[in-house]
Amino acid sequence: MPFIYHVTFIQAPIEKCFNLTRMVDVHAGKFLITSQKAVDGVTTGLMELNDQVTWETSHFGFKQRLTSRITRMEKPYLFQDEMVSGIFQSFTHTHRFHAVNGGTLMIDQFIYVSPFGILGQIVDCLFLEKYMRKFIQLQAENIKRIAEMDND
Repeated sequence: MPFIYHVTFIQAPIEKCFNLTRMVDVHAGKFLITSQKAVDGVTTGLMELNDQVTWETSHFGFKQRLTSRITRMEKPYLFQDEMVSGIFQSFTHTHRFHAVNGGTLMIDQFIYVSPFGILGQIVDCLFLEKYMRKFIQLQAENIKRIAEMDND
């Protein structure tokens, strides 16, 4: 079961970072390795506790749908989303925020179980874990860019 841990320093207040990370519109669109759009549940605005969103995206040339639900929220320090349905056997993405001098530390913890048993584990080793690390990193960079935009 891969565990991805990613830390980003953002020169913006904790509340701004927390809210941007929960905003569906921020995650929709084209990333370097995929594009995604919200097609069901909360499709715009801020996600709250127990809200669900279904994303339509394309990974490795295959169109997919993935639904996740916000299962935990401690404003503005933490929220967690978990997969309800999708290609993974399961995933849990915990978003943590810590106010520090001059900004916020945003910490992503992403734990997932690939489908297809041993075959999924082999795919993890070959490329999927690296791909997911890059995906988490790109999302964090996008949030950082937006949060710091009007902090100059």
